[in-house]
Amino acid sequence: MPNLGNEISSLDFKNIIGGPLIAVVEAQAQAALSTVNYIKSVGFDADGKVVNVSFNYPKEVYPYRPGNKGEVTAVTITNGGVGYADATTVSFPTPTGTGARVATGTVMVSGGVITGVLITDSGAGYTGATVTPTFSPAPTGAGATAATVTATVGQEDPTPAVYQEMELRVPILSMLPIPYLRVEEFSLDFNVKINSMETYNVSDQLELGGSLEVQQKWGSGSAKLNISASYKRSTSAGTSVERTYDMAVHVRAVQDEMPGGLETILGILEQAVVSTPVIPAS
Repeated sequence: MPNLGNEISSLDFKNIIGGPLIAVVEAQAQAALSTVNYIKSVGFDADGKVVNVSFNYPKEVYPYRPGNKGEVTAVTITNGGVGYADATTVSFPTPTGTGARVATGTVMVSGGVITGVLITDSGAGYTGATVTPTFSPAPTGAGATAATVTATVGQEDPTPAVYQEMELRVPILSMLPIPYLRVEEFSLDFNVKINSMETYNVSDQLELGGSLEVQQKWGSGSAKLNISASYKRSTSAGTSVERTYDMAVHVRAVQDEMPGGLETILGILEQAVVSTPVIPAS
């Protein structure tokens, strides 16, 4: 019968365990080398210069200004008057120009004197440089005096925005994810199954045969005897050993954090992003 202990001890565990482990280490080294080759082949040209990607885009140099032509832009109080109630309201003239809309406002009164007018709607379609608003109700009481107020009408036309065609040059490495794989976990499952069976068979076979012949004559006699015998034994012994080996290798790789040196390089490349005006072809 085979010795199972010897069966196990004869296994080459050095290669069984060390082989996959060495393969993982070599794979990690190849992954690091692949990162270096990726950076060199993608980020730099044959002369070792940084590869840039250029983009053209319109940049707003001066923003759009809607203008204020035909709108009430300010109310100037020359004389706040005397005797106005706290609930005094203001009315602006009705405009007649294109897109006419009456302006509105809120009156601020302190001690019967109009101290200001807050414009809530500038209106539209006013012509001329100024308009004269009116207040209601009229001032009352001793020494009542009407206020003197002038509303200024804006004269500025809308100004369109001004754009400048710009070219943006960006290092391509700052735009792409850089592969940097790290083997995070490695596990090896190795199973050995040995089934041993020993068989021993013995069989006996005996054969016996005989013949007897007797002859007798007058005056004298004779006899003849024949006997035969055989014996057979067969023995068979055998051993059957079944071996089963199972091995599973599990490797888990993840995207590792960027090394400090590579992060510094990418930071420098990001600072190299420049935007310059495009000079029109003459």
